Amino acid sequence: MQTIKAAVCHAFDSPLSVEDIRLRAPQSGEVEVTLDAVAICHSDISFADGGWGGTLPAVYGHEAAGRVSAVGENVQGLGVGDSVVVTLIRACGSCPSCASGQPVICETPQAPEGPLQTADGKPLYQAMNTGGFAEKVVVDRSQIVKISHDIPKDAACLIACGVITGVGAVVNAAGLRAGQDVVVIGAGGVGLNAIQGARIAGARRIVAVDMTEDKLAIAREFGATDTVLATEAKPWRAALQAMGRGADAVIVTVGAIPAYETAPRYLAAGGRVIMVGMPHSGAEASYEPVVLAALGQGMVGSKMGDVVIQRDIPWMVDLYLQGRLQLDSLISGRWRLDQINEAIADTKTGAARRNVILFNQPE
Repeated sequence: MQTIKAAVCHAFDSPLSVEDIRLRAPQSGEVEVTLDAVAICHSDISFADGGWGGTLPAVYGHEAAGRVSAVGENVQGLGVGDSVVVTLIRACGSCPSCASGQPVICETPQAPEGPLQTADGKPLYQAMNTGGFAEKVVVDRSQIVKISHDIPKDAACLIACGVITGVGAVVNAAGLRAGQDVVVIGAGGVGLNAIQGARIAGARRIVAVDMTEDKLAIAREFGATDTVLATEAKPWRAALQAMGRGADAVIVTVGAIPAYETAPRYLAAGGRVIMVGMPHSGAEASYEPVVLAALGQGMVGSKMGDVVIQRDIPWMVDLYLQGRLQLDSLISGRWRLDQINEAIADTKTGAARRNVILFNQPE
């Protein structure tokens, strides 16, 4: 066991505690990564606030990048010093979901014991298979993608969740074709990536819907052709006017029930609502099944952009290095680990695109 610093959640809806914890060495099929950067995702905040329940104490954080510092037995394709992205997507590779190209919904249960302990040797939950609010992580080989040393780690870490979720929702879940029309509800971190995913895929019209003009202005920077304030009485009417018809895909990137209840109103016949944003457990939305049935419409859940990380992350890194995928401009602020509660508070304001914790940030 080695001792590292981590931000630990001891009680829901309370500040995280930066403290010493214990991390075991990687076992067979596992990799230890010394982190350079981890971004703060709204999923981390929802868990820490108790919105989805879970085990405590826990270390959250799942959108990370760093350098391989140790490998266990039976690990292929990675060596000490490699630059990597660390994701929460742990996949066995052989269950029906993995075998059909859907590793994000791997059906193999994970062992309850993880690599973390508190300083006094008690169990410490590795949340979302990662525990990335820490100086180092030990994760399954399946969660890691080797990347070029040319991409900065603060940009690379964003690919681990927000980027693959947003871009993948458009490219994989919606299967968008060039010339089709898209509405993206929510212009936060994931929404901006859905917008640029639609741009990369060749969408004809990309309509961003959000609560504030400031965020809509940012949406235009990422590729939105039209913007609509969600505070309008019937915002879908403005979107339909901009497109001249309904959307082929509506990407809901916020976990807000009103967004889900109005999303079908933006659709064309045959269109699909792609459900990305995750409300708190127990929240329910209502809709009219007769309309969806009569118009051949549908609602599709999309977890982590339906990605296959060994396939999708390398081409996203390549797009970034070509200047075609924006990552640097997604970063709102860079913080130290001991500033994590301030970074979370800033994220909760809704104004941040993505806040990033840097582990080598100077005092």
